[in-house]
Amino acid sequence: MAETALSHVLTASSLLTRAGQWEAAAELLRATHVTDPDEDLRLKLALAEVTVDQDFAQRTDYSGSALTDLSAALAAQSDPVPQWDAAMLALRKRYSTHLFATFDGDSPAPDSSAVAQLAAEAERLQVEAADDSRRSAAAFYRGLIDDNLRGQHADAFKHYTGSLALSESANDDLQASYAFRDLGDHAHTAGDLTLARTYWERSTEIRQREGHLLGALAQQVLLATLTRDEGNPTAAKAIAAETNRWARQLNLHYVVAQTAELLQES
Repeated sequence: MAETALSHVLTASSLLTRAGQWEAAAELLRATHVTDPDEDLRLKLALAEVTVDQDFAQRTDYSGSALTDLSAALAAQSDPVPQWDAAMLALRKRYSTHLFATFDGDSPAPDSSAVAQLAAEAERLQVEAADDSRRSAAAFYRGLIDDNLRGQHADAFKHYTGSLALSESANDDLQASYAFRDLGDHAHTAGDLTLARTYWERSTEIRQREGHLLGALAQQVLLATLTRDEGNPTAAKAIAAETNRWARQLNLHYVVAQTAELLQES
């Protein structure tokens, strides 16, 4: 049986996930066998990360068993960092479930108490985070909850701004790209197209450099929308058409839907 360092497997899994190859990442992790309990926990964390990410990107529901296995592995653990990471993954899954219910109408929208609990959990995670990168992630999700589930846009803006500062303190460019994306959305809503382009192009550049295909394609949707609003519908449709082609190959349903809508505009 071939052997390789677990760190190499986890790096490969992360890169596959960023490239939208979730099944390959999950298969790699499931095919990796370890005997050390700490390494087993790292494997389970990585698999939960892959499946939570896929559930959001493709609107699947694969993460349940991975999160359950992770919770069981954590029962014998006292290290707060993996406990925090697992709680953050659970929050991300709950957020995406609430988000889809809110906007799709396929299932009952979350009640205000469930959303309030989610916001409180994001606040707890920000307070208890071990470093600025993790604090930035928690602050960002706190902003998403306010923006998309509560309609509290001014509060969301503050959380995004805080998330950006924390990610820059941590030199975490990929995390910063999320804040740039949503700060750009606020600029766009306010009618500041120049600032929106600055933020959205910065987010896109980071995601392209980091090999984050879903993230880069999601940014292309925004740039197509912005190009249309700047008065160039022909260029906007060209961007949307190519993005739609990419997204269909990866089953990124919401990117496909958004670009199709742009292409149908007269």
